[in-house]
Amino acid sequence: MENLRRLNYIILPRNDNKLSKVYDWIMLVAIVMGIIPLMFRSQHPIFIWFDIISCICFVIDYILRWITVGVRTKRSPWIAYLTYPFTPMAIIDLLSILPTLSLLSPAFKMARISRLLKILRVVKIIWYFKSLEIILSVIKKQRKILYAVLSVAIFYTFITAMIMFNAEEEINPETGEFFFSDFFDAFYWAACTLTTVGYGDIYPISDTGRVISILSSFVGIAIIALPSGIITAGYLEELRNNKEKTKD
Repeated sequence: MENLRRLNYIILPRNDNKLSKVYDWIMLVAIVMGIIPLMFRSQHPIFIWFDIISCICFVIDYILRWITVGVRTKRSPWIAYLTYPFTPMAIIDLLSILPTLSLLSPAFKMARISRLLKILRVVKIIWYFKSLEIILSVIKKQRKILYAVLSVAIFYTFITAMIMFNAEEEINPETGEFFFSDFFDAFYWAACTLTTVGYGDIYPISDTGRVISILSSFVGIAIIALPSGIITAGYLEELRNNKEKTKD
């Protein structure tokens, strides 16, 4: 059990230990190597080695986290061992390994959604970046408020889309169809306007539609600002708490 505790201390990120820091850097390099091939359309032969090396690191990391889970939990170690493969991060770790198995054996060709699954490797960075971990902690603590804001945003988008769909009845002279041909077009426009993205591919041309668009933009700025303020305030509070814990 003592050996497992030492091993757990090494593989846990951000511990003040040389071996732990070396392990963190090895895993970060492995993650980067696993992501680099996704930046290119053509597959260079060296990318296969990047895949294999990163996969080996991921497999070792997965096994080490599994065998040491018993010393990280307050529950029964055996329950922790049995349930670990079904935890969110363990599932992400496993899915990030599967694409490389398709390179090693034809039996794993079903895992050839590889490029999409490889993107999950980015999520592994959460283990090694404290800032991301703090943000996730803030989102978890403030989830009720954020759910409320999200509900307001979705409801407002739906209502705005409904109003625009029925108010904007101008015909596009190039296509001979309505500018908002169906409700999805209106909802897409409302979402872009709410988030102040404004792609400009769908837009109203009537005076009524433009007035609705202006009002929607003003309200959208306020709604989008709410979660930003909540997360920022929570982030600062979390940093303050971490500093106090460090002093203690």
